[in-house]
Amino acid sequence: MEAKPFSSLPLNPALLQALDSLEFRQMTPIQAQSLPPMLEGRDVIGQARTGSGKTAAYGLALLSRIDPRLTRTQALVLCPTRELADQIAKEIRRLARCLPNVKLTVLSGGISKRPQLASLEHDPHIVVGMAGRVQQLLEQGVLKLGELRVLVLDEADRMLDGDFEEASRAIVEQTPKNRQTLFFSATFPEAVRGLSRRLQRQPLEVTIDTAPTTPQVEQTFFEVDPARRLDALAHLLSEHRPESALVFCHTKKDAQEVETKLVKRGFSALGLHGDIEQRERDEVLVRFTNGSCRVLVATDIAARGLDIKELAAVISYELPLEADLHVHRVGRTGRAGRSGLALHLFSSRERSRLAAIEQRLGMKAAIGKLPMSALKPDRPVAADVVTLCVDGGRRDKLRPGDLLGALTGDAGVAKEAVGKISTFDTRTYFAIDKRQAKAVLQKLREGKIKGKSFRVRPIG
Repeated sequence: MEAKPFSSLPLNPALLQALDSLEFRQMTPIQAQSLPPMLEGRDVIGQARTGSGKTAAYGLALLSRIDPRLTRTQALVLCPTRELADQIAKEIRRLARCLPNVKLTVLSGGISKRPQLASLEHDPHIVVGMAGRVQQLLEQGVLKLGELRVLVLDEADRMLDGDFEEASRAIVEQTPKNRQTLFFSATFPEAVRGLSRRLQRQPLEVTIDTAPTTPQVEQTFFEVDPARRLDALAHLLSEHRPESALVFCHTKKDAQEVETKLVKRGFSALGLHGDIEQRERDEVLVRFTNGSCRVLVATDIAARGLDIKELAAVISYELPLEADLHVHRVGRTGRAGRSGLALHLFSSRERSRLAAIEQRLGMKAAIGKLPMSALKPDRPVAADVVTLCVDGGRRDKLRPGDLLGALTGDAGVAKEAVGKISTFDTRTYFAIDKRQAKAVLQKLREGKIKGKSFRVRPIG
């Protein structure tokens, strides 16, 4: 199918201007098929792989429906994790950059309510949030959805299943009946389709590229003795030596154990699970995405909504209980036409899970062999960069460009030695070549950034 330009759509000129500034010219398949009906006001079920452009699709749709002159909440996006909420908000803000006076608020759990309550003193036009926190603020009467025009459920399979279903349905009940309702996800179990029939009005179903494997993703399964799983994992990491690897475990206990044992064996590894506080979680993700940590060990729940670009490999420490979770795991690598690697360990007890995955994918799994009786010594991939933290961020009006200017100016660092810069409200993290870290740390501590002195410290 020939790619269609965004200019072929009846979009607000300010949105087209923003798309042009972002160099978004041609629509992805999910955008080309879902945007026209959404712009007409139709309810839509959009099924597409992670990284297919679905956030921009519904983001443009809801921005087309709101009236910035009406200071009421007109669009609500519900999602399962804080990381996904932040990612969605960032994307919608980018798309709205040329629209005047559009206010967006993020309402996530796990952090203080105080700044969120302050942001709701004047109704935002758009709310992006997690169902539990949104429900709490609705019950307190500080969030009002009486003027809501568009409701979006991102990762709708999670939002309408298990932990989130009750809160999601309670929120839906407090929205106007004439709202537009949009569901987006990589998978849609039958139970979710049943709820769709009750919550949506004659939705149009758009399905794009839901197969989790593409020619760019090499996927192999390995049968192992459960007692040798960790040895097998270390072998795969040593042999393939991926630049970045996301290792999936079933439980947070497994994730903690695997992380600890990999670190003892010399691997650059961090864990992501339910027991770590939000600040530590932010720092783990910063270190993984900037390359100062090579292996991230996570549960499926903890990894929901992570936006990790250029992920080289995903590894299943054991097969997931549901084949759809396998789709989500594999869909995290080989994105945007890049090559990816998906490796999966399973024991003889997990053969029924393997069969379910084969049925879901409509393919015969490629089974590889591991030389378990003659494994070579571990060969961990070392990180070339480390992460430094400046205790100043958006609230201090400290921008990435200010920090880069201080590094390449007074600190005398070559631009090529500075890696990814990540800015938060009160902190800014940056990756720096490991060989220069000590000197850079000293120069920043002695000097100033944007005319101010900030505390600077290493992370990890």
